[in-house]
Amino acid sequence: MTRLIIIGGGRMAATHAAAFKAIAGVQLVGLVETDPGRRAAFAAEHAIPNQFDDLDSALAWGQFDAAANVTPDAMHYDTTMQLIAAGKHVFCEKPLATEYAKARELTDAAQQAGIINMVNLTFRSMATLNKAHEIAASGALGNIRHFEASCLQSWLVGNYWGDWQTEQMFLWRLSSAHGSKGAVGDLGIHIVDAATYAAASDIASMSPRTKTFDKAPGGRIGEYVFDANDSFIAIAELNNGALGTIQATRFATGFANELRIVVHGDKGALLLQGGAEGDKLSICQGADVHTNAWKVVDCPPVLSNYQKFAAAIASGINGDPDFARAAIIQQALDRIIADGAAPVSVLETA
Repeated sequence: MTRLIIIGGGRMAATHAAAFKAIAGVQLVGLVETDPGRRAAFAAEHAIPNQFDDLDSALAWGQFDAAANVTPDAMHYDTTMQLIAAGKHVFCEKPLATEYAKARELTDAAQQAGIINMVNLTFRSMATLNKAHEIAASGALGNIRHFEASCLQSWLVGNYWGDWQTEQMFLWRLSSAHGSKGAVGDLGIHIVDAATYAAASDIASMSPRTKTFDKAPGGRIGEYVFDANDSFIAIAELNNGALGTIQATRFATGFANELRIVVHGDKGALLLQGGAEGDKLSICQGADVHTNAWKVVDCPPVLSNYQKFAAAIASGINGDPDFARAAIIQQALDRIIADGAAPVSVLETA
């Protein structure tokens, strides 16, 4: 039996708690949450017997094997490092850290400690993405030449998920002072991982651009200054030689949360679509490349990231996506943020 604690008592922490409670062989034994009211309510809802107001107290108690780290992004490094030092297995919410150097440090520490380490890159729980990776990695598409990947949200346009101008859960995502790295940090980690996983190759080089749009008088609402990026696009070349684009935005009017990845090889192509109507993977291959015909691919169910973490602890063999993968993705995100705001050449107009 794996004894697991949840660190954090917010909305995403509730998702973690519900997922782990449903896994045979996992027992929720503790909760770390600083807010007394939220701590009591969360523990009661998920039947968690031991509650702590800080991680130090939980570590002093020590009666657990693993932790789901669902703290705010800026806290991931310190809390995860404490868990590693205590020899606890860690399932960390994305991002692993807010910069590559810290993500790499956590990766090295986890490997040296010999603990199971994974990061919750949620698209990895999609059967379609896993099947796409399998097909691309097998060589069935031939040489990968081109790819396109986009993650499209519209909560800065519509109120499908709520009113961004009044709700803290949206407002902090627009302000770097509140820990946000904008669409790059929020969506980029998912689409960069998914794009490169689907194409079965990592990024060799890229040229990014980010954009922050005017959204309110004076560029702020109350304490929230809107300086975090709203959209980004990166032209990227992969290690396999493929050239393509990776993009994400919160201004994709008409799409609540849409994923689209296309991988083109010289013997076939894949089209992955995910959104309100569900997930679908299609392939154009063989004689169909001459008629541009697409067929839907059967995608068997896969384990969720939560299930993979539990299975990794049971087997002693680390799961994927692990800390090392998260560090690779963070390196790309750091580059997008560092280089993306640079001006581009202005062309003459008539």
